[in-house]
Amino acid sequence: MDVIKTLAKSIREYKKPSILTPIIVSGEVLIECVIPFIVARLVNLLQTGANMQEIVQYGIILVVLAIISLICGAAAGMTAAKAAVGFAKNLRKDLFGAIQDFSFENIDKFSSSSLVTRMTTDVTNVQMSYMMIIRTAIRSPMMLIFSFVMAYIMGGSLSYVFLFTIPFMAIGLFTVARTAMPLFDAVFRKYDNLNASVQENINGMRVVKSYVREDYETQKFTYAADDVRKDFTKAEKILAFNSPIMQVCLYVVMIFVLTVGSSTVVRYSGARVNVGQLSSMLTYSFQILMALMMLSMIFVMITISVESARRINEVLNEKPTLTNPENPVYEVANGDIDFDHVSFKYAATADLYALEDINLHIKSGQTVGILGGTGSSKSSLIQLISRLYDVTEGSVKVGDIDVREYDLTTLRDQVSVVLQKNVLFAGTIKENLRWGNKEATDEEIIEACRLACADEFIEQFPEQYDTYIEQGGSNVSGGQKQRLCIARALLKRPKILILDDSTSAVDTKTDAKIRAGFKSFIPDTTKIIIAQRVASVEDADQIIIMDNGKVNAVGTHAELLANNPIYQEVYYSQNKAGDNDE
Repeated sequence: MDVIKTLAKSIREYKKPSILTPIIVSGEVLIECVIPFIVARLVNLLQTGANMQEIVQYGIILVVLAIISLICGAAAGMTAAKAAVGFAKNLRKDLFGAIQDFSFENIDKFSSSSLVTRMTTDVTNVQMSYMMIIRTAIRSPMMLIFSFVMAYIMGGSLSYVFLFTIPFMAIGLFTVARTAMPLFDAVFRKYDNLNASVQENINGMRVVKSYVREDYETQKFTYAADDVRKDFTKAEKILAFNSPIMQVCLYVVMIFVLTVGSSTVVRYSGARVNVGQLSSMLTYSFQILMALMMLSMIFVMITISVESARRINEVLNEKPTLTNPENPVYEVANGDIDFDHVSFKYAATADLYALEDINLHIKSGQTVGILGGTGSSKSSLIQLISRLYDVTEGSVKVGDIDVREYDLTTLRDQVSVVLQKNVLFAGTIKENLRWGNKEATDEEIIEACRLACADEFIEQFPEQYDTYIEQGGSNVSGGQKQRLCIARALLKRPKILILDDSTSAVDTKTDAKIRAGFKSFIPDTTKIIIAQRVASVEDADQIIIMDNGKVNAVGTHAELLANNPIYQEVYYSQNKAGDNDE
């Protein structure tokens, strides 16, 4: 019931067609149940020698009823489609909206491939079930009840055959569903793994081709797809028992009605059951059993979609781990940054801390470099500033206010991060750059690109700033992508600018020009540069050395070169390499 209540919230403006569909279907069913009754009357009249006028009258009535039934069926189909498609649209919108509010911790819990499966395959399954529920799941029970009542009226004790066949069918269907349900649970988890394999392959296509691993990746995908096939086939084989169960019920009823009904007609010369009643009984028997077969189809679809509904419900009910405070602060005064005894781990259940007892104090407008080996938690450190994660212990302050007290949008608008993995979206260069400032003028865009040294290559494109960027920036180089992302960040004119190894793909000369541009364009902005090259940070106001999640040392280039072994090792190894290259 909790799942149904959650999903029902996505119906919203499609309540009207959702309510209209069952009403229209009820009219359709009622008419279809009346038609055999009128046909029986007509058969009896023909037996007693009806005249042409009476036959024509009954014929007109049957034609009118058939037309009305047809109209009701078409109308129900349209309203059901409108309701189901609209419901699916809202459901996808709600899912996407929920995901947008997720923190990195929430996304890590589900995985991106699982979220894609839930928004596509799972929503489609629920959409199909919803359409069947508001139309077929209403039609079939009503047809079952109305036809049974009419069959009893027309055939009396002959209708009792249904009281024996229906329980047999219900027990059979329940057993089938109970057996198949766990298999569908496993299938959808394997769908997640299949999507993860596809996503990983596409994202790493250049690496795959570089190492000529296409055959290996194809084989890996084939195994994953075959695994899904096996489980799905097993589940479908079990569900296939629905059809023979229904067929047995259908033939038992038909044989019984034909045998016993015909015998009664002949033996009593129509006194107890006449030909018209027998013909209507056969029609009602067929309607009842067709209704039961439709119920079995609904049963199969709902069995499949129950697991999908549960998976969707998990996402919709997931509470973001990062939320706004009750009375958030809507203004960032300056770019001061303070880490006060900060410790952090990615999950509450984790044994080890990614960061441990960090104490740092950075003044607004300073340029700060961060160096450290792989796995020293440099990126973890800067992610706490824009509150992509919350600290486990201690506090991080920006502008002398704990980041947890800020409105999230306000804080992230003033803390601009160019991440290590640069991301561009499908669209023109201008459209991508205006992610930094949607109101940016063409002149401001050109200026930001000049400072990021991106104008050099943009102006060589035939369309220049209107050049279309493919999804993920696949039609520009790594260095070009980095410079575009830096220009996008500059357009925000933030209080704090963080570059997470964001100039690794550009040469040292361009790197120096970009840093020089920062000094002139955003002198009051606090600039934090995570780098692997000492040359990128040696002119910083202070340099932070990270080692195993702790601050090893803080100082200027000269101080660290004189006193810090880690900095000395990096500096001399890079300079020696540079001398050898010369």
